[in-house]
Amino acid sequence: MAESEQQLDQHEGRDARRRVSPRAAVVFEAIRKEGESELARKSMALFWSGLAAGLSMGFSFVAETLLSYHLPANADWTQLITKLGYSVGFLIVVLGRQQLFTENTLTPMLEVFNRLSRHGLTQLARLWSVVLGANMLGALLFAMAVCYGDAFSAERLAHFEKVALKGISEDWWTTFAGAIFAGWLIALMVWLMPFAETGRIWIIIIVTYMVGLGGFGHIIAGSVETLYLVVGGKLGVGAWLGSFFVPVLLGNVIGGVSLVAAVNSAQVKVEA
Repeated sequence: MAESEQQLDQHEGRDARRRVSPRAAVVFEAIRKEGESELARKSMALFWSGLAAGLSMGFSFVAETLLSYHLPANADWTQLITKLGYSVGFLIVVLGRQQLFTENTLTPMLEVFNRLSRHGLTQLARLWSVVLGANMLGALLFAMAVCYGDAFSAERLAHFEKVALKGISEDWWTTFAGAIFAGWLIALMVWLMPFAETGRIWIIIIVTYMVGLGGFGHIIAGSVETLYLVVGGKLGVGAWLGSFFVPVLLGNVIGGVSLVAAVNSAQVKVEA
């Protein structure tokens, strides 16, 4: 036993060990076990959880728009405040344990990397397709509720359109590159969560605030906004697919899988 540890009593020694940050392998195993559980879930359970997540993500759109509505339009600091609303949907989804596609670029991927097999890849494809489809359906339903419902005045609906238009870019590569950062950050958020304890809420807020402030495309949060334009007749389906859905989906997957899941898996295997 080291001299410094000998100077501590039994209680102090336990307290010191408790305060040591867990090794990357411990974090990896905690997330891997969660991914293993997700891969084993029934498709209908994944669907309903994914649908709930898609609907919940709509509140990021609502919160950001309402903040924009009540704050000065031309002030330099306005966007710094309005983008706090972007975190609302993520808080509901993550704390509510709902299935979000971008989280699934990390958790099940760790299990697939750990035990690479045809069965694992098949289960991953099933999980991704069910969750993404359910998320998108929830996003579409929420966009329709905002567009055709009577919850908001015409003046506020104009702000919804204004916020939504910011999610569409004519530069495919800029959208794609930004989506890589979004996938990277969301996967990092998931990596930080297992041992965050009381800091979970702050991790969600800080990371998703960065995504919103940077204008990095998120496939579900952004779909609520952009589908609002589609259902309102302001954007064609083909234009939505080409300018938003395809580049953002590809970017999110690359950011989550290659820059977080693959790199951290490699780190743990080297340390083993």
